[in-house]
Amino acid sequence: MIRGTAAAALLAAAALVPGGAGAQALIDQCVARTCKARLTPAELLDEVQKLVAAKRYAEAKPMVEALAGVPQLTFHYRFLAGYIAEQTGDLPRAAEMFRAILVDDPRQTRVRLELARTLFAMGHPQSADREFRLAAEDRDLPPEVARTIRLARTVIRSKRAWTLNLDAGFAPDTNINNATGADSVTVLFGPLAIPLALSPDARARSGTGHFATIESGVKLPVGGDVSLLGDFDAAKTVYGDSRFNDFSYELAGGAEVALNQSLRVRMQAVGADRVFGQHLITRQVGMKGGLEADVSDASRVGLQLDVRHTASPFDNNYNGWQSGLYATYERVVARSIVTSGGVFLRRDAFRAKAYSSVELGMIAGIGGELPAGFNVGLGGSFSRALYDAPIPIFSTDPRHDWRFSLRATVGNRAFAWLGFSPTIGVSWSRMDSTLPLYANNRTRLRFALARYF
Repeated sequence: MIRGTAAAALLAAAALVPGGAGAQALIDQCVARTCKARLTPAELLDEVQKLVAAKRYAEAKPMVEALAGVPQLTFHYRFLAGYIAEQTGDLPRAAEMFRAILVDDPRQTRVRLELARTLFAMGHPQSADREFRLAAEDRDLPPEVARTIRLARTVIRSKRAWTLNLDAGFAPDTNINNATGADSVTVLFGPLAIPLALSPDARARSGTGHFATIESGVKLPVGGDVSLLGDFDAAKTVYGDSRFNDFSYELAGGAEVALNQSLRVRMQAVGADRVFGQHLITRQVGMKGGLEADVSDASRVGLQLDVRHTASPFDNNYNGWQSGLYATYERVVARSIVTSGGVFLRRDAFRAKAYSSVELGMIAGIGGELPAGFNVGLGGSFSRALYDAPIPIFSTDPRHDWRFSLRATVGNRAFAWLGFSPTIGVSWSRMDSTLPLYANNRTRLRFALARYF
């Protein structure tokens, strides 16, 4: 909501009735070559509103800059400066001003709509769609504005051509090899249970790595409601000891069909590799598909099925099929906060039944914008995994796991360098297993610079 009667009047003059103004501007009353006048801040604001309403942006611009020195008119200055910049084609300046307002007050719905329109004009449809979606949560929107937002989001989804997200930084990690913290394990020799000490290489090791990630995608309309899809994601972490370097990438390509304005289905072929140290650990080829439905302007549901064949040159006992079914629900709350939740079912059917399992779990998350330019996110999951057969050397019973994870991130887009903004994240995972060799605990910090196109 716009704060105060003056701000509401400003918006009405500057945005809703741009065609003209009934009152004569002071500048039109000047008859001499030089015109001098003493104005209070409120009177100056009134003059600016008249000029903006008449689309006389060149004349209004220096007066708007004069408002910058009036603390109580900071909101008015930023909005008018942004609006004039938008109308005169200086879109980066417009986005900067609108974002500055939202940094102080994320509830400014009208400003968020102007930012969304500016981002779309700048060729950033994904960012524009996000702002439109957050604005749609305002229950005080007039029906015609709500309809316009729905139409704009439909157009964005149909025309969005590409996305690109980058981040890089360093990450202290308590368990870079994802190993157990146990000092020893018990092995079975017939009726005998013998404890054996683990070598340091088989136990958890800490370290700090440098990482970089990329998430990218293209969506190309080919006619009607059909679009071609392409995705490429990659992540690499490098440590002082190259045995623990971790690199993975995934390629996907397929198509999406919009069945109507609120329901979309997609299917993609997928291929992925993971290299740990100097060894190719897994190579996957398969298919993934799903559907996404808008339940309302502020909520949507999704369903995804992922089926892949995995080949492991490192250990062919892990050759086989991996599949997963995921159901999610997402909703915008409090205008700038998004919550999500879901369930998943995974099946690993490997060559070795002792490594094959079924896992059932739940996920939840919440994130969004806070004042002062901060973006935060919290999430977590827990699951239960049951294995098909025992590993005879360790136990006569199949392995059972409880798995937990938590993550938190905080960033601030008010500070940026070449478009990159700082982000700090922490993740924690724990696996409690009936086999101590597979139990582990891991905490990882991420200090990064991120950019979202």
